[in-house]
This record gives sequence, structure tokens and C-alpha cells, in this order.
Amino acid sequence: MKTDTIAAIATAMSNSGIGIVRISGDEALQVADRIFVPKKGTKKVSEMDSHTIHYGYVRDGEETVDEVMLLIMKAPNSYTREDTVEIDCHGGVLVMKRLLETVLKYGARPAEPGEFTKRAFLNGRIDLSQAESVIDIINAKNDFALKSSVSQLKGAVLNKIKELRAVVIHQIAFIESALDDPEHISIDGYAEELKQITENLKNEVTGLLKSADNGRILKEGINTVIVGKPNAGKSSLMNILVGQERAIVTDIAGTTRDILEEQIQLGGISLNIIDTAGIRDTEDIVEKIGVTKSKEYLEKADLVIYVADSSTKLDENDLQIIASIQDKKAIVLLNKSDLEAVTTRDILSSKLDKTIIEFSAKENTGIQELENTIKDMFLQGEVSFNDEVYITNIRQKNALEETKKSLEMVLKSIDDGMPEDFYSIDLMNAYEELGSIIGESVGEDLVNEIFSKFCMGK
Repeated sequence: MKTDTIAAIATAMSNSGIGIVRISGDEALQVADRIFVPKKGTKKVSEMDSHTIHYGYVRDGEETVDEVMLLIMKAPNSYTREDTVEIDCHGGVLVMKRLLETVLKYGARPAEPGEFTKRAFLNGRIDLSQAESVIDIINAKNDFALKSSVSQLKGAVLNKIKELRAVVIHQIAFIESALDDPEHISIDGYAEELKQITENLKNEVTGLLKSADNGRILKEGINTVIVGKPNAGKSSLMNILVGQERAIVTDIAGTTRDILEEQIQLGGISLNIIDTAGIRDTEDIVEKIGVTKSKEYLEKADLVIYVADSSTKLDENDLQIIASIQDKKAIVLLNKSDLEAVTTRDILSSKLDKTIIEFSAKENTGIQELENTIKDMFLQGEVSFNDEVYITNIRQKNALEETKKSLEMVLKSIDDGMPEDFYSIDLMNAYEELGSIIGESVGEDLVNEIFSKFCMGK
């Protein structure tokens, strides 16, 4: 298939040590022939060996644009499986733009966002889940997100989906063969066998769906809300976690009126932290709005950190908070552990069954225990990407949910004693939904939408 030749700047548009202009397509080598002059020798780029690097100059007619290194990757051994040339130039914004303009002038067209990766997908070098992992690697906000995305790029999701699809298509083929040739292929007792196979498939899909919550957290961070009554130490905790005085800390209760949001790294995990107004009954109109917002954020949180003041007795405000976090993932920080305790760990334990950590914002103690508790709570300790597959993409999650529904329909048909062709219809739906995850049964519009979210030059 003949493809036009595209080009784009593949590095950030800011001054840096080096910039890269990437060219890909049937005429990539010929475009390079027209603009590149090697420092030594007279060979054209199209005559040079693949996977070699050459020093020279990019020229626009008689004008030298820049001194460059030129990399040649001939089809099919390139990122796009097309002839590809990468020009490493000086990393000034002006020189990168000027070099790209020269490439376009001599035969290429500007690449669309994500078009290089789109071509890699369309040319069969990577599947759709791997393509999506490319943008996830670029956007990774923490170590776990990066490891998960690299695992997907290496084919973790692809291999799992292919394994499931192979089982499904084998059953479809058997049913169709039996229906076409009943004299030679018996389906006596097959329903019970298929039921067990479908149950196993459903369990596998359910396991992948369960990974999606952790996958979202790996990718986007844990939405964490700090709650407590006024002056319990919430803002002090926020400042310790952020590493700077982001929140105003005073002895005056009710200082925090608005919602403060920060993203931090805690042991390689991203926490999207929200410091809320202290929850209490108040007649102050502005503070009351802040308290209402605090309750709304608490409802939506992945994790609640409840800061309790050990130097004062639990009051109605504390009891209200305790009641609201009973069914949520929550950690209790018993603050002011450097002072004489009025509210103890035992008192709190009698009110709610949550992990309680003795904490002192003044002496900065308890943070390491908080970090370890969060990792255990959300990631069961250290995350391994050797065997586990994490679903981090909402499109993939939706396809798995549809797959599960189709498998449940197969099980219902078996239980209802329906004819075998009913099994085949729902199995085929499951097969196609799984195929959509890796790009084997998706429309052009969806492909275009996915790659439009990529950055230019990738």
C-alpha cells in the first residue's frame, strides 16, 4: 500500500540540547536525498545502509539550515514499518521549525497528531492496546503508571486478550462444525463442557475488570481527601506531604475555607490530595459553603485521611465524620501524639474499624507508616508486572464489561436449554468485544479518535 510521506518535530517545542525531526513514508529517503549533504562521501541517503547514522548538513538550496546527525531506518524495520528518517539537529525552537519547513518544502506533508503511531498500528507492528500504552508512557505521572504502561507496550494486554480469544473462537468453530456436519461431530454433553469453559472465561474477564480500579489509580493517582474537625491538623499534614506551606496554618479554627488541591508522589504512588475545610456546624456563611464542599469531596474520594486531634475529646463533629467514613477506604491519623492524649487509639478503635496511625505534624512522625499503609491498601504492597495485567484504559474496561455480559448470556442459554446456535451468537459477540481491545474489530472513526489525542510527532 502506497503511503504519503509525513514529517513532524518529535521533541518538545522548547530550547534544549537536541531536537528531532521525524520523516516516514514511501518518499522519506528521497526527501532526505534532496536536503542532506554528508560531511564525507557522496552517497545519497537512499543508497545508505539501514540503521546507520550519518553526519552532515541540511540545506535548502544553497543555504545551510543546520549541522545534523541523520538516522536511517528502512522498511519494515522501523517504528512505522515504513522507510523512516530521523534528523537530530540543534534543539533551538527556531532551528527545529526551519528544518521542518525545509523537509515539508521538499516533499513531505505535516503529520497529524499521533500519525506515526497510527501507522505503526495500521501496518501491524503494534496492536491498539500497545498504541494506547505509548501515550500512557508519555503521560505517566508515577513509577507504577510507567511500569504498567511499559508492560502493556511489551504486549501484556495483547497476549492475555489473544489467549482469551483463542479459547472463544475454538468453541465457535466447534459449534459451527457440529451444526454443519452433525453425522460426524457429536455435541452430546457439550453444553456442560461449554458451561465450564465459559465460567472460566468469565472469571478471567472479571479478574481483568477488578484490575481496572487499581489500573485507574496507577494511571491517574489516588483521589485523597483530608478531613477532620477544625484545627485538628489537616493543613499541617497537607504542608508536610506537599513539602511546602501550601495551606495556611494557625491556631484559629476554621482558617481553611476553600478547597486546596495538590498532586504529590508518595512512595511512587500519585496522590491527588484535597485539603478540605474543617467539618463542623457553623453559622459563618462562607465557612458553611466550605463544609458542604468537604462533604461532597468525601463522598467521591478513593481514600479518606481522617485527622483526629488526640489532645481533645471526640465531639459531635468527630462522630459525624466517623459515621461518614465507615464504608469507605479510610486511614485515621491520630495527630498531636507529642501531647498528652485525651482521645486514645483505643477510644477511636471502639468507634470505627480502620487503620489508626499515631502522627505528629509538629515532629513530622507517622508519614512512613502512612505511606506503607496506602501501598498495602491499594496495591497489596509492591506491584509486580511480570504476571499481572492491569487495565488502565476506560475503553478497554468497557469492552471487557460487554464481553462479560455476552458470556453471561451464553451461560443463561445453556441453563435455559437453548439450541447451540444461540451459544455461537453470544460467543461471537464476546470475541468481537475482546478484539476491539487490541484493534481487530474497530471502526475508522474510533481509530482516528484514539490517535487524535496523541502529541504531535508521535
